[in-house]
Amino acid sequence: MTLSPELKTHLKSGITSVSRCWAVTRTDGISLGFTDHDENIAFDGVDFLANTGLTARALQQTTGLAVDNTEALGALNSDTIREEDIAAGRYDGAQVLAWLVNWQNPIERTLQFRGTIGELTRGDGAFQAELRGLTEALNQPQGRTYQKPCSAVLGDHSCRFNLDTAGYVTTRPVETIKNAREMFFDDFLGFDDRWFERGRFEVLSGNAKGLIGFIKNDRLTDKGRTIELWEALRLSLDSGDLVRFEAGCDKRVKTCQLKFQNFLNYQGFPDIPGEDWLMSYPSSGDVNEGGQLVSSQQTVEVG
Repeated sequence: MTLSPELKTHLKSGITSVSRCWAVTRTDGISLGFTDHDENIAFDGVDFLANTGLTARALQQTTGLAVDNTEALGALNSDTIREEDIAAGRYDGAQVLAWLVNWQNPIERTLQFRGTIGELTRGDGAFQAELRGLTEALNQPQGRTYQKPCSAVLGDHSCRFNLDTAGYVTTRPVETIKNAREMFFDDFLGFDDRWFERGRFEVLSGNAKGLIGFIKNDRLTDKGRTIELWEALRLSLDSGDLVRFEAGCDKRVKTCQLKFQNFLNYQGFPDIPGEDWLMSYPSSGDVNEGGQLVSSQQTVEVG
Protein backbone atom coordinates (compact mmCIF):
# COMPACT_ATOMS: atom_id res chain seq x y z
CA MET A 1 0.00 0.00 0.00
CA THR A 2 1.45 3.36 -1.09
CA LEU A 3 0.28 6.45 0.76
CA SER A 4 -0.03 9.79 -0.96
CA PRO A 5 2.22 12.53 0.48
CA GLU A 6 -0.87 14.43 1.68
CA LEU A 7 -2.34 11.45 3.54
CA LYS A 8 1.06 10.53 4.95
CA THR A 9 1.44 14.04 6.36
CA HIS A 10 -2.05 13.83 7.83
CA LEU A 11 -1.34 10.49 9.55
CA LYS A 12 1.93 11.80 10.99
CA SER A 13 0.17 14.81 12.49
CA GLY A 14 -1.02 12.72 15.45
CA ILE A 15 -4.59 13.99 15.17
CA THR A 16 -6.32 12.12 12.37
CA SER A 17 -9.78 12.08 10.82
CA VAL A 18 -9.77 8.93 8.72
CA SER A 19 -12.46 6.43 7.84
CA ARG A 20 -12.90 3.52 5.46
CA CYS A 21 -14.97 3.59 2.28
CA TRP A 22 -16.07 0.69 0.10
CA ALA A 23 -17.43 0.77 -3.45
CA VAL A 24 -19.28 -2.36 -4.58
CA THR A 25 -20.17 -2.86 -8.25
CA ARG A 26 -22.61 -5.73 -8.67
CA THR A 27 -22.67 -8.10 -11.64
CA ASP A 28 -25.79 -6.34 -12.97
CA GLY A 29 -23.89 -3.03 -13.16
CA ILE A 30 -25.38 -1.34 -10.08
CA SER A 31 -22.77 0.46 -7.92
CA LEU A 32 -23.15 1.07 -4.18
CA GLY A 33 -20.96 3.03 -1.77
CA PHE A 34 -20.54 2.49 1.99
CA THR A 35 -18.50 4.09 4.77
CA ASP A 36 -17.97 3.48 8.49
CA HIS A 37 -17.98 7.26 9.07
CA ASP A 38 -21.08 8.81 10.68
CA GLU A 39 -21.68 11.11 7.69
CA ASN A 40 -21.81 10.50 3.94
CA ILE A 41 -18.63 10.93 1.89
CA ALA A 42 -18.42 11.50 -1.87
CA PHE A 43 -15.56 11.18 -4.37
CA ASP A 44 -14.92 9.67 -7.81
CA GLY A 45 -18.61 10.10 -8.59
CA VAL A 46 -19.68 7.69 -5.83
CA ASP A 47 -21.71 8.56 -2.74
CA PHE A 48 -20.49 6.52 0.23
CA LEU A 49 -23.42 6.22 2.60
CA ALA A 50 -23.13 6.18 6.37
CA ASN A 51 -25.33 4.17 8.74
CA THR A 52 -25.71 1.32 6.26
CA GLY A 53 -24.70 -1.36 8.74
CA LEU A 54 -21.60 -2.34 6.74
CA THR A 55 -18.25 -2.82 8.49
CA ALA A 56 -15.06 -4.67 7.59
CA ARG A 57 -12.47 -6.65 9.50
CA ALA A 58 -8.78 -5.84 9.37
CA LEU A 59 -7.33 -6.23 5.90
CA GLN A 60 -4.64 -8.88 5.48
CA GLN A 61 -2.12 -7.89 2.83
CA THR A 62 1.08 -9.53 1.69
CA THR A 63 3.97 -8.62 -0.57
CA GLY A 64 4.05 -12.01 -2.31
CA LEU A 65 1.46 -13.89 -4.36
CA ALA A 66 -0.70 -14.94 -1.41
CA VAL A 67 -4.31 -13.87 -1.73
CA ASP A 68 -5.14 -10.65 0.10
CA ASN A 69 -8.31 -11.23 2.04
CA THR A 70 -10.72 -9.66 4.45
CA GLU A 71 -14.36 -9.94 5.40
CA ALA A 72 -17.26 -7.52 5.18
CA LEU A 73 -19.97 -7.75 7.79
CA GLY A 74 -23.28 -5.99 7.85
CA ALA A 75 -26.96 -5.87 8.59
CA LEU A 76 -29.47 -6.43 5.82
CA ASN A 77 -30.70 -2.91 5.15
CA SER A 78 -33.80 -2.75 2.94
CA ASP A 79 -32.61 0.50 1.29
CA THR A 80 -29.11 -0.69 0.37
CA ILE A 81 -28.27 -4.39 0.72
CA ARG A 82 -31.43 -6.43 0.39
CA GLU A 83 -31.73 -10.08 1.32
CA GLU A 84 -33.48 -10.94 -1.95
CA ASP A 85 -30.57 -9.49 -3.97
CA ILE A 86 -28.10 -11.62 -2.01
CA ALA A 87 -30.32 -14.70 -2.48
CA ALA A 88 -30.48 -13.97 -6.22
CA GLY A 89 -26.67 -13.99 -6.46
CA ARG A 90 -26.40 -10.37 -7.58
CA TYR A 91 -23.44 -9.83 -5.23
CA ASP A 92 -21.60 -13.00 -6.25
CA GLY A 93 -18.34 -11.95 -7.91
CA ALA A 94 -19.08 -8.24 -7.41
CA GLN A 95 -16.07 -5.91 -7.68
CA VAL A 96 -14.95 -4.27 -4.44
CA LEU A 97 -12.71 -1.24 -3.92
CA ALA A 98 -11.73 -0.16 -0.39
CA TRP A 99 -10.08 3.14 0.56
CA LEU A 100 -8.64 4.75 3.68
CA VAL A 101 -9.94 8.32 3.48
CA ASN A 102 -9.49 11.56 5.37
CA TRP A 103 -13.17 12.42 5.70
CA GLN A 104 -12.39 16.11 6.22
CA ASN A 105 -10.61 16.20 2.85
CA PRO A 106 -11.44 13.11 0.72
CA ILE A 107 -8.70 14.00 -1.77
CA GLU A 108 -6.33 12.60 0.87
CA ARG A 109 -7.00 8.89 0.43
CA THR A 110 -5.33 5.65 -0.56
CA LEU A 111 -6.71 2.50 -2.16
CA GLN A 112 -6.19 -0.37 0.29
CA PHE A 113 -7.93 -3.23 -1.46
CA ARG A 114 -9.16 -4.24 -4.91
CA GLY A 115 -10.89 -7.56 -5.44
CA THR A 116 -14.19 -9.37 -5.63
CA ILE A 117 -16.78 -10.88 -3.32
CA GLY A 118 -16.30 -14.61 -2.85
CA GLU A 119 -18.29 -16.77 -0.46
CA LEU A 120 -21.28 -14.95 0.99
CA THR A 121 -23.44 -16.24 3.83
CA ARG A 122 -26.56 -14.74 5.40
CA GLY A 123 -28.89 -15.33 8.30
CA ASP A 124 -30.58 -13.67 11.30
CA GLY A 125 -30.91 -10.39 9.45
CA ALA A 126 -27.18 -10.07 8.68
CA PHE A 127 -24.62 -11.19 6.13
CA GLN A 128 -20.92 -12.05 6.00
CA ALA A 129 -18.98 -11.76 2.74
CA GLU A 130 -15.48 -13.02 1.95
CA LEU A 131 -13.44 -10.55 -0.10
CA ARG A 132 -10.91 -12.06 -2.50
CA GLY A 133 -7.88 -10.22 -3.86
CA LEU A 134 -6.70 -10.00 -7.46
CA THR A 135 -4.29 -12.93 -7.08
CA GLU A 136 -7.27 -15.25 -6.50
CA ALA A 137 -7.42 -15.60 -10.30
CA LEU A 138 -4.07 -17.44 -10.18
CA ASN A 139 -5.83 -20.32 -8.40
CA GLN A 140 -7.98 -21.03 -11.45
CA PRO A 141 -7.08 -23.99 -13.71
CA GLN A 142 -5.06 -22.95 -16.74
CA GLY A 143 -4.45 -24.59 -20.08
CA ARG A 144 -6.65 -26.71 -22.33
CA THR A 145 -8.50 -29.91 -21.52
CA TYR A 146 -8.35 -32.65 -24.17
CA GLN A 147 -11.59 -34.60 -24.26
CA LYS A 148 -14.06 -36.03 -26.76
CA PRO A 149 -16.91 -33.56 -26.15
CA CYS A 150 -16.50 -29.90 -27.10
CA SER A 151 -14.97 -27.86 -24.27
CA ALA A 152 -16.32 -24.50 -25.48
CA VAL A 153 -19.39 -22.75 -24.12
CA LEU A 154 -21.94 -22.07 -26.83
CA GLY A 155 -21.39 -18.53 -28.08
CA ASP A 156 -18.05 -17.87 -26.34
CA HIS A 157 -14.79 -16.74 -27.99
CA SER A 158 -13.82 -20.33 -28.82
CA CYS A 159 -17.19 -21.39 -30.19
CA ARG A 160 -17.77 -18.09 -32.06
CA PHE A 161 -21.40 -18.93 -32.79
CA ASN A 162 -23.68 -15.89 -32.78
CA LEU A 163 -26.56 -16.72 -30.44
CA ASP A 164 -28.61 -13.83 -31.85
CA THR A 165 -28.89 -15.67 -35.16
CA ALA A 166 -32.52 -16.00 -36.24
CA GLY A 167 -33.93 -19.42 -35.38
CA TYR A 168 -31.66 -19.97 -32.36
CA VAL A 169 -33.19 -17.56 -29.87
CA THR A 170 -36.68 -16.39 -28.97
CA THR A 171 -38.20 -14.01 -26.43
CA ARG A 172 -41.69 -14.56 -25.02
CA PRO A 173 -43.69 -14.15 -21.80
CA VAL A 174 -44.09 -17.00 -19.33
CA GLU A 175 -47.56 -18.58 -19.57
CA THR A 176 -47.87 -21.17 -16.79
CA ILE A 177 -45.21 -22.14 -14.25
CA LYS A 178 -45.15 -25.06 -11.79
CA ASN A 179 -42.75 -25.91 -8.95
CA ALA A 180 -40.75 -22.75 -9.79
CA ARG A 181 -38.89 -24.54 -12.59
CA GLU A 182 -41.39 -26.06 -15.04
CA MET A 183 -42.97 -23.83 -17.69
CA PHE A 184 -45.91 -24.77 -19.90
CA PHE A 185 -46.76 -23.03 -23.17
CA ASP A 186 -49.91 -23.61 -25.21
CA ASP A 187 -48.54 -21.93 -28.32
CA PHE A 188 -44.76 -22.30 -28.69
CA LEU A 189 -44.16 -23.65 -32.20
CA GLY A 190 -41.49 -22.97 -34.79
CA PHE A 191 -38.76 -24.94 -33.01
CA ASP A 192 -38.07 -28.69 -33.06
CA ASP A 193 -38.60 -30.92 -30.06
CA ARG A 194 -35.69 -30.60 -27.58
CA TRP A 195 -34.36 -27.57 -29.49
CA PHE A 196 -33.71 -25.60 -26.29
CA GLU A 197 -32.55 -28.58 -24.19
CA ARG A 198 -29.19 -27.80 -22.51
CA GLY A 199 -29.66 -24.17 -23.51
CA ARG A 200 -29.67 -20.97 -21.50
CA PHE A 201 -32.64 -19.12 -20.07
CA GLU A 202 -32.58 -15.42 -19.07
CA VAL A 203 -35.27 -13.38 -17.31
CA LEU A 204 -35.77 -9.95 -18.91
CA SER A 205 -38.51 -8.50 -16.70
CA GLY A 206 -40.27 -9.00 -13.38
CA ASN A 207 -38.99 -9.80 -9.90
CA ALA A 208 -36.27 -12.15 -11.20
CA LYS A 209 -34.99 -9.77 -13.91
CA GLY A 210 -31.35 -10.43 -14.78
CA LEU A 211 -31.24 -14.00 -13.44
CA ILE A 212 -30.03 -16.82 -15.66
CA GLY A 213 -30.99 -20.49 -15.59
CA PHE A 214 -30.17 -23.57 -17.65
CA ILE A 215 -32.67 -25.77 -19.43
CA LYS A 216 -32.81 -29.45 -18.52
CA ASN A 217 -35.71 -30.65 -20.69
CA ASP A 218 -37.59 -29.26 -23.67
CA ARG A 219 -40.58 -31.35 -24.79
CA LEU A 220 -42.99 -30.56 -27.63
CA THR A 221 -46.33 -32.41 -27.51
CA ASP A 222 -49.79 -32.06 -29.01
CA LYS A 223 -50.76 -30.08 -25.86
CA GLY A 224 -47.99 -27.52 -26.25
CA ARG A 225 -44.43 -27.16 -25.02
CA THR A 226 -42.92 -27.94 -21.62
CA ILE A 227 -39.56 -26.47 -20.60
CA GLU A 228 -37.93 -27.56 -17.35
CA LEU A 229 -34.95 -25.85 -15.69
CA TRP A 230 -32.20 -27.78 -13.91
CA GLU A 231 -32.98 -25.86 -10.72
CA ALA A 232 -35.41 -23.18 -9.64
CA LEU A 233 -34.30 -19.56 -9.86
CA ARG A 234 -33.40 -17.81 -6.60
CA LEU A 235 -36.26 -15.36 -7.04
CA SER A 236 -39.83 -16.10 -8.03
CA LEU A 237 -40.72 -16.31 -11.71
CA ASP A 238 -44.30 -15.27 -12.49
CA SER A 239 -46.69 -15.60 -15.41
CA GLY A 240 -46.22 -12.69 -17.79
CA ASP A 241 -42.50 -12.23 -17.07
CA LEU A 242 -40.54 -11.79 -20.29
CA VAL A 243 -37.87 -14.45 -20.84
CA ARG A 244 -35.26 -15.29 -23.47
CA PHE A 245 -34.62 -18.87 -24.59
CA GLU A 246 -31.37 -19.84 -26.34
CA ALA A 247 -30.86 -23.03 -28.33
CA GLY A 248 -29.03 -25.80 -26.48
CA CYS A 249 -25.87 -27.71 -27.39
CA ASP A 250 -24.96 -31.21 -26.16
CA LYS A 251 -21.27 -30.82 -27.20
CA ARG A 252 -21.40 -33.57 -29.86
CA VAL A 253 -19.78 -33.40 -33.30
CA LYS A 254 -23.07 -34.19 -35.03
CA THR A 255 -24.89 -31.41 -33.19
CA CYS A 256 -22.20 -28.84 -33.97
CA GLN A 257 -22.16 -29.82 -37.63
CA LEU A 258 -25.87 -30.21 -38.37
CA LYS A 259 -27.66 -27.98 -35.86
CA PHE A 260 -25.27 -25.02 -35.72
CA GLN A 261 -23.22 -25.46 -38.93
CA ASN A 262 -20.20 -24.57 -36.81
CA PHE A 263 -17.96 -27.63 -37.17
CA LEU A 264 -14.83 -25.59 -38.00
CA ASN A 265 -14.93 -24.18 -34.46
CA TYR A 266 -15.56 -27.50 -32.71
CA GLN A 267 -13.28 -27.65 -29.66
CA GLY A 268 -13.49 -31.38 -28.86
CA PHE A 269 -11.34 -34.34 -29.91
CA PRO A 270 -13.77 -37.10 -31.01
CA ASP A 271 -10.97 -39.47 -32.10
CA ILE A 272 -9.02 -39.33 -28.84
CA PRO A 273 -8.51 -42.84 -27.40
CA GLY A 274 -10.71 -43.77 -24.46
CA GLU A 275 -9.91 -45.67 -21.28
CA ASP A 276 -10.54 -49.01 -23.02
CA TRP A 277 -7.63 -48.25 -25.36
CA LEU A 278 -5.28 -47.97 -22.37
CA MET A 279 -6.24 -51.51 -21.37
CA SER A 280 -5.80 -52.98 -24.84
CA TYR A 281 -2.95 -55.27 -25.93
CA PRO A 282 -1.65 -56.64 -29.29
CA SER A 283 -3.62 -59.51 -30.78
CA SER A 284 -2.20 -61.97 -33.30
CA GLY A 285 -5.46 -61.85 -35.26
CA ASP A 286 -5.31 -58.08 -35.87
CA VAL A 287 -3.18 -55.97 -38.18
CA ASN A 288 -0.25 -54.63 -36.11
CA GLU A 289 1.89 -52.73 -38.59
CA GLY A 290 1.77 -49.38 -36.73
CA GLY A 291 -0.56 -47.62 -39.16
CA GLN A 292 -3.45 -45.36 -38.32
CA LEU A 293 -6.48 -46.96 -36.72
CA VAL A 294 -9.06 -44.68 -38.39
CA SER A 295 -9.16 -44.24 -42.15
CA SER A 296 -8.98 -40.67 -43.41
CA GLN A 297 -12.06 -41.45 -45.53
CA GLN A 298 -14.06 -42.75 -42.58
CA THR A 299 -16.63 -40.54 -40.86
CA VAL A 300 -16.63 -40.89 -37.11
CA GLU A 301 -19.84 -40.13 -35.28
CA VAL A 302 -19.72 -39.60 -31.55
CA GLY A 303 -22.83 -40.92 -29.81
